[in-house]
Amino acid sequence: MMPSSAPAPETYRPPVRTRPPKPPRARRPGRWGRRIKIALALILIALIGWGVYLDQNLNRVQALPADSTAESSGTNWLIVGSDSRADLSAEDEERLGTGDAAGQRTDTIMLLHSGSSGSVLVSLPRDSYVPIPGHGSNKLNAAYAFGGAPLLISSVEAATGLHIDHYAEIGFGGFVDAVDAVGGVDLCVPKAIKDPKAALDIQAGCQELDGQTALGYVRTRATAGSDFDRVQRQREFLSALIAKATSVGTLVNPFRVVPLADAMTALLTVDDNDHIWNVAQLGLAMRGVTNGGIATTAPVGSTPTIGGQSVVRWDKTRASALFGALQKDQTPAQSSLGP
Repeated sequence: MMPSSAPAPETYRPPVRTRPPKPPRARRPGRWGRRIKIALALILIALIGWGVYLDQNLNRVQALPADSTAESSGTNWLIVGSDSRADLSAEDEERLGTGDAAGQRTDTIMLLHSGSSGSVLVSLPRDSYVPIPGHGSNKLNAAYAFGGAPLLISSVEAATGLHIDHYAEIGFGGFVDAVDAVGGVDLCVPKAIKDPKAALDIQAGCQELDGQTALGYVRTRATAGSDFDRVQRQREFLSALIAKATSVGTLVNPFRVVPLADAMTALLTVDDNDHIWNVAQLGLAMRGVTNGGIATTAPVGSTPTIGGQSVVRWDKTRASALFGALQKDQTPAQSSLGP
């Protein structure tokens, strides 16, 4: 018999010791992440610094009267177009057709209301015959000549019952620079106008207006409706300018927004309590007029001659309804709108 085969003895193998797995290391932000954060921080600091710079360079006057007792809801701006030539050279005066008249008057007076009822822009004809505190009754723009912005605001508050919260005054030179800074403003001109006094020769149709042409367009009275046509053109153009200035194409373009901001600080004179963020709010309120708001003129009742001057008397009933609605921050009725 053959011997049976026995199983070979097993070879001893010591147990293999395994180390516990190491916890995963927390990933540190990559270099690009740190760079982006630093870049964003620098941009934020630059924007804040630029805002401070613009705020410090705003032109300011003591405009709001200290003895105002008018009360109303919402926010009201008084926007004044000044015909001062102080910031224009002799060459500018000739080129823009402004003349060299001394002194300072108000070519344009507009009331901008904003609130829960939306934005409402009301042109106040400069020849409006209203009470001027301490000076009897006279044309509204005479208040500015008698006592500057404070007396003009007091006269507007007395005539409308609205409390004026902010003031903005626009000069000739800054207006031209602001229009050119946004690359011109697109506007549809209903009729051709030729007015050598305003250095204006413009054809009918939709077109882009540069600063010089725009200034002549908002100044001229060489149309059948004279001042009433002019205030309508001023409202339309100012709305178009604000819409262009606050458009994405302008705001993201540093070659437009930087010169525009500089031009705006030269363009505007505000109350000594107003700041650059108030100016931004003004822009938003004006944009609201373009986007579904109301643009109108104080309702006119008659245009008599008083003291040898042609003046504008408001329609008391409709004016009371218009400004009464704004005083309560309500949408004015269509029947109360002018002229």
